[in-house]
Amino acid sequence: MLKEKNQNDREFEFTANDFSRVRKLIYQHAGISLSEAKTDMVYSRIGRRLRTVGYDSFKGYLDNLESENNPDEWEAFTNALTTNLTSFFREEHHFPILAEHLVKLKAPIRIWCSAASTGEEPYTIAMTACEAFGTMKPPVEIIATDIDTNVIATAARGVYPYERVSKLSDERRKHFFQKGTGAHEGSVRVRNELRSLITFSQLNLLDEQWALKEPFDAIFCRNVMIYFDKPTQSKILSHFVPLMKPHGLLFAGHSENFLYVSNAFHLRGKTVYELSDGKNAKQSTTQTRERIV
Repeated sequence: MLKEKNQNDREFEFTANDFSRVRKLIYQHAGISLSEAKTDMVYSRIGRRLRTVGYDSFKGYLDNLESENNPDEWEAFTNALTTNLTSFFREEHHFPILAEHLVKLKAPIRIWCSAASTGEEPYTIAMTACEAFGTMKPPVEIIATDIDTNVIATAARGVYPYERVSKLSDERRKHFFQKGTGAHEGSVRVRNELRSLITFSQLNLLDEQWALKEPFDAIFCRNVMIYFDKPTQSKILSHFVPLMKPHGLLFAGHSENFLYVSNAFHLRGKTVYELSDGKNAKQSTTQTRERIV
């Protein structure tokens, strides 16, 4: 329940019913399960949309959102509630595993980063591939997607404040980034060779069909499943199975455990998964889908 004393301090009236509607709409549209503790976050982020589009109440804004077929506003609504915390070489233990995996494969190698955010993760994957093969042109194709179109645009530009790369080694900064000068002083740009390895596009993991055809040697889905309930997690994992090559690896976030959600995978190492073998993989995929229906 929203605290009554907070209402007097707020620019917009924000009732328990408003919060409930936001939770329902973002779950239906993006599969994101917001906890009861997110009331202040929802007020702050959706409140900015009210100011931007000129509404004076949450009820009016949500009524319009539900009644009008406005893809741009649905996109803005979803973007507002999406968390995009990321950094270069986040959860660093995954990347030596990826490097070892890549050098054993035959070209061409395909990798999918399914929650690319502002680009640090797919660029880290690309840097790992370059280092693994000792060239800026490794035999690797990286598909980077995210539901949030704003962060995908940022990722595609590949321009960051210097602070975002300050913890990287001097060697990596010099090898993979160009330092801004003049009007761009204080920023860095990802080198074109690195950017050419990645294709950025928008994708909602909740969609029934994904515009992805060929299977992948590795899929990164880190720190996004925590925003979904277990039925949604199970559905997404079942969609991953046919998109993974038999030797493929699935990388998860440090607080995510897929073994409680799907039998299609088994744990290879710390938050790194492989497909279950042969017949068991097919059976577990069927069982997973049966649990969803």
